[in-house]
Amino acid sequence: MAAIPTNLLIEQGTNFESEEFIIPVYNNINVPLNLTSYTAVSKLKKSYTATSFSNLQVTFTNRSAGKIKLSLSNSATGLLKQGRYVYDLVIISSTGDKRRVIEGIATVTPGVS
Repeated sequence: MAAIPTNLLIEQGTNFESEEFIIPVYNNINVPLNLTSYTAVSKLKKSYTATSFSNLQVTFTNRSAGKIKLSLSNSATGLLKQGRYVYDLVIISSTGDKRRVIEGIATVTPGVS
């Protein structure tokens, strides 16, 4: 299954919190994947080949329903330069299996205040 493309808008110098994602992986009876035994990682880069990155904070808001949010503090967004970035979200099972479930473009807009 391919990752679901989802774009983000991040305002520089403010707290960022994504909408709640329902992980687009379902079991054989069409129920969202239970993420109880999973970890996750999400990175933000200026390009796919960039070596520097920012870690997006991953919060499991409802593991049994497969729900996750991404966030960055205002100090973290303040360090980002305006422009377009790429990001993804990878979930990792207790056995080490990895699935990229969400990916997209994150646009960082500059602040005035």
